[in-house]
Amino acid sequence: MKLIIAYIKPEQLGDVKEELVKSEVFRLSVTNALGCGRQKGYSENYRGSRREVNLLKKVRLEIAVNDEFLQRTIDAIIRGAKTDHIGDGKIFVMNIEQCIRVRTGETGSEAIG
Repeated sequence: MKLIIAYIKPEQLGDVKEELVKSEVFRLSVTNALGCGRQKGYSENYRGSRREVNLLKKVRLEIAVNDEFLQRTIDAIIRGAKTDHIGDGKIFVMNIEQCIRVRTGETGSEAIG
């Protein structure tokens, strides 16, 4: 069992979700996030003063998958998020030690679904 955490551009969320559905991955959590990386932000003028904006809007996806779904999920995120421009995002993969479905008490890969 793995936990995939991906940070992507907000405008790519629809494309990523579409690619995940094509790959038969239907469960995910989405959170708005702020962050900076190589993009380093930008400068803008606001009411006559210059302001540095270095925390950019991103979307954080969290997807728990069984091992056989790992690569197809990663590939789907890449297909949906890739624009070939800086700031397309990052994907992290972590091991899940245990998963429990609260409603039924199922554990392990059955609980992930």
